[in-house]
Parts: sequence; structure tokens; C-alpha cells
Amino acid sequence: MYRFVLTRQWVCLTLIALVLIPVMIKLGFWQFHRHEHRVAQNELIAKNLYAEPAAVTGVTSPGHTVPRPDYWRAVTATGTYDSAHEVVVRMRTSNDDKVGFHVVTPLVLGDGRVVLVNRGWVAGGDDPRAYPPVPAAPSGEVTVTGRLKADETSGGSGIKDRKGLPDRQVMLINSEQQAAYLGRPVLGGYLELTAPAPAPGPADGGPEPVAEPDHDSIGPHMAYAVQWWLFAAAVPVGWVILVRREKRDREEAAAKAVSPEPASA
Repeated sequence: MYRFVLTRQWVCLTLIALVLIPVMIKLGFWQFHRHEHRVAQNELIAKNLYAEPAAVTGVTSPGHTVPRPDYWRAVTATGTYDSAHEVVVRMRTSNDDKVGFHVVTPLVLGDGRVVLVNRGWVAGGDDPRAYPPVPAAPSGEVTVTGRLKADETSGGSGIKDRKGLPDRQVMLINSEQQAAYLGRPVLGGYLELTAPAPAPGPADGGPEPVAEPDHDSIGPHMAYAVQWWLFAAAVPVGWVILVRREKRDREEAAAKAVSPEPASA
């Protein structure tokens, strides 16, 4: 009755179904793990953003690689901005997706060490190779608060570290590169400035602060995981339906073949 499933067409269809089921299950778990990673990252961001700020010198040091548990950690630093060695980071977007520069100003601490401070975003000028108009950093001793970030690398960010850039322009925020440029020990990682906030207005305002990282949305990964698992469950159900339909069609065709023809007039 079901010997037709041994034909080449049905054997191929069955093999395809047997391959699709584990592939779809695996894709479902891949999306599920992405969901778990997103949830864990949201929890880490929220915990570090709203924790009591720590002194940056107690969290990082020259040559230190900022570990993932310290990403976005609120830290404070007190020192004097070295505006003469300020650099801008090319091809960075504002909070409304305009392309411009991030402004990175070294903050010289009391012991002579330096921490890099990303003061925010500014628009470029008419000449993309010229140094953009950047609001001056505060003078004198300041105390800043920011989110601790790890050094940017081409491997981690996907941004190519191009050579031959205009003076005081870089592609990546990297403490080792800036230590070589400054000739001073630079703490590993950098700060995204959150306080003090720049003064409002185009005349005396500072760069646009980098937006707080999203830690509320969880994305569609869980929905995709359920979708893949439903697809995996639908494959054997669809196979059974096709087999039963084929069986019914064959039985109807056989019944018509053996039914007597009506007698002629």
C-alpha cells in the first residue's frame, strides 16, 4: 500500500525532510542562544550604568584590557584636559545617524597618567580631510563621569585602521596607539563622557554626548527561535500529509482502472 515511498522521488523527498528537521532545530537553538546573550547583555549594561561610580584608576591601568563584566561601568576621573593632543575619530554617527566625528580628549590625571575621554560627536566641516570645528574642552581641573569602554581594535569592531590619515584624525579609539602618540602612560580603554553635560546652544555647547546603550529591547531572536522549531515540527506533519494524499490518489486511480465500462446501446 505504501510501497511508493521507496521510489526515487519519495526517497529523495524523505531524505530532504530528514536533513531539514535537525537543521531547523539547530537554527532555533542558535536564535535562542542569541536571545539569552541579549538578555544577559541588557542586565550587564543596566547593572553597570546605574552602579555607584568607581574611580577609573581602581578599574583600569596602562596596558589593561577592559574585561566584558566592566563594559559600560560608571567611573570618575579628575584631571586636566590636554586639548593640544586632542584627536577626532572618523566615520562616527550622531544619535540621529548623521556622519561626523567623535572627539577624544586626553585627561591628564594628578599622577601624570592619562585617560582618554570621548566627549561626543561633532559634524564635519566642508573639507572632510580638515580638522572639524570642535568646541573647546573645559580648562582647569575637572572631574568627569563616564562609561568605561574597551579599546577599539579592527578585529573587535570591524573598522580598518587606515594609514595616512590627516593630522589628529584616527579610525579607532585605542589607548596603546594614543600612548605612543602622547608619550605618556595611558589607562586601558576609554570613557564615554556622561557628566558634566555640555552647555546648551551652538555657541557654547560641547559635542553631542554619545547616547546611552540600549538595554531595554531584547530583539526578535526568541520569536525566530520558536518559528524555526515550528518549521521543524511542520516537516514530518507535511510529509505524512503528502504520503496520505499520494496513497489516496493512487487508490482512486486504481479504482478507476478496474471499474467496468458501461455497456454500449
